[in-house]
Formats: sequence, structure tokens, C-alpha cells
Amino acid sequence: MKLVYPAVFRPCEEHEGYTVIVPDLPGCVTEGATLADAIVMAEDAASGWVLDELEEGNIAPAASPADSISLNPGEFVNLLVLDMDAYAEKYGNKAVRKNLTIPAWLNTFAEKRGINFSQVLTDALTAMYRQS
Repeated sequence: MKLVYPAVFRPCEEHEGYTVIVPDLPGCVTEGATLADAIVMAEDAASGWVLDELEEGNIAPAASPADSISLNPGEFVNLLVLDMDAYAEKYGNKAVRKNLTIPAWLNTFAEKRGINFSQVLTDALTAMYRQS
């Protein structure tokens, strides 16, 4: 899933660089020493914010139109593109418990071999995900 959010960039007052605020993600603020660094930092901060919401079972907030953002002098809006699939694959770590049912003979086979059911299911689903 790719998401696009407008972000407000403003020059830092204390030092060189930019402070970045993502208005649609309350409290999502970061900065970078250069414009390129600020964009990367903002994409990372916004992706982390959204991932936390998704892992809690919430939906990602809708993005405001870029032209609806109010700006102060010296500020500008830039769009951030968030690749949530890639970010979640790299940084997602919340585990959920799942119950499953398998034939008794298969359970015996797996237990005798010390097979980790969670790891097998995770590996299989990850392989399917990567093929999709």
C-alpha cells in the first residue's frame, strides 16, 4: 500500500536544515540537516506513525489536499510518498496470536521434529506475500 501525505517544511531557526510537520498525523514532527535529509526523515517518521496505527487495528488517516494546508512565511508543502508494505516488512514487529487446527498425525510429526509452528506459518505467508 502506498500513501501520500502533504508535509510542511520550514527552515530551522536555530541551525541549518528544515523542520517537517505532517499535519494529518498529529505529533508527527521531524527535521533534517538538508532538504533531502528532511524528506527522508519525514517519510520515515510518517511511515512509523502510520505503521503504529495499522498494527493497532486502526486505518491510516485520510490525507488533506496539499493546497488546503495553511502556510506561514518561508514554509512550503511537499508530498511524502509512503511505501507501507516495504516499511512494514522492514520494521513491523508487533506479533499477534493465532490459533490453528491441523490433523493430529501432522501435529505429532511436527512435534517429534521440533518444528516451530509459528515460524513455518510466518515463512510460508511471507513467501506468498512476496510473490503477490
